[in-house]
Amino acid sequence: MFTKIREIISEEELKAKMPLPAKYKELKAKRDAVIKDIIAGRDKRKILIIGPCSADNEDAVCDYASRLAKVADKVADKLFIVPRIYTNKPRTRGEGYKGMMHSPDPCKGTDIQTGITSIRDMHLRVIKECGLTGADEMLYPDNYGYLDDVLSYVSIGARSSENQQHRLVASGVDTAVGVKNPMNGSLSVLANSIYAVQIPNEFKYGKYQVRTDGNEYAHAVFRGSVDIFGNNLSNYHYEDIMRFYNVYKTQGLKNPAIIIDVNHSNSNKNPLAQRRIVNEVIANMKESKEIGTIVKGFMIESYIEDGQQPLGGQIYGKSITDACLGWEKTESLIYETADKI
Repeated sequence: MFTKIREIISEEELKAKMPLPAKYKELKAKRDAVIKDIIAGRDKRKILIIGPCSADNEDAVCDYASRLAKVADKVADKLFIVPRIYTNKPRTRGEGYKGMMHSPDPCKGTDIQTGITSIRDMHLRVIKECGLTGADEMLYPDNYGYLDDVLSYVSIGARSSENQQHRLVASGVDTAVGVKNPMNGSLSVLANSIYAVQIPNEFKYGKYQVRTDGNEYAHAVFRGSVDIFGNNLSNYHYEDIMRFYNVYKTQGLKNPAIIIDVNHSNSNKNPLAQRRIVNEVIANMKESKEIGTIVKGFMIESYIEDGQQPLGGQIYGKSITDACLGWEKTESLIYETADKI
């Protein structure tokens, strides 16, 4: 049984209340185009989608993004940096911190109305203060319209990549969409998911029957997998990438592209391993023309402080979900990556 608590503000109402100023719409359009060009191979730079596991604190996230913006300018000839502003947190068992939409204040109860408003406010602040449009995970497809005018990159998580509604909605997204391999690591499922996003679809969205053109910039994100015993298995190695390179060739998918997520199961959730993984992938990119072509960049979990703290922790800029790489290590990793690419 559903108990109605309150009516939530509509997408149109929220956008009217908190609009993206016209001068930033051009910025977003340019950044969207660069990401698409990189995915399609028209731009030879690599993408770094980088930021905290969960964007739980607006001031800390904006502080982090401002630091990122300064570095982004210095490596712009090699890397295109997209701040990871992930505002919703998927939960394997359904409990724990679910992200800013549910809990804009992690220590207080559910307040979805305030949460949705806080999410949009944070994305707008990053754009206005830092000149960067960000990435967010489309955990709830019905809510995509609250942010569709401010995001330059959308991801579909490992728990959602097999979900029909995620695939359908992503086929109508105007930006590049990264589809993570499912939790079991199946490459055939991943290929089917990408194909489903790339083709036109017709379905119910909100109160409308809608038609999409398909998203040719949908691509793979390798994040490792988890076996039936709960062990993390990596999939960023030479053989893993070449295997999916061949899948792309045989399946006829558009714009072959892989982003390597260097945390999660690839690092066994050890954020300090992210540097080593980036370096290994770069070495393989130099070894193999195919890998150098198909790997379009990296997804890195990073925040102001190293590590993780429990929900309710008071350390500014430290993750309350998965552990992250701190800023000093992050900055040196970005420069090192730009030097080696």
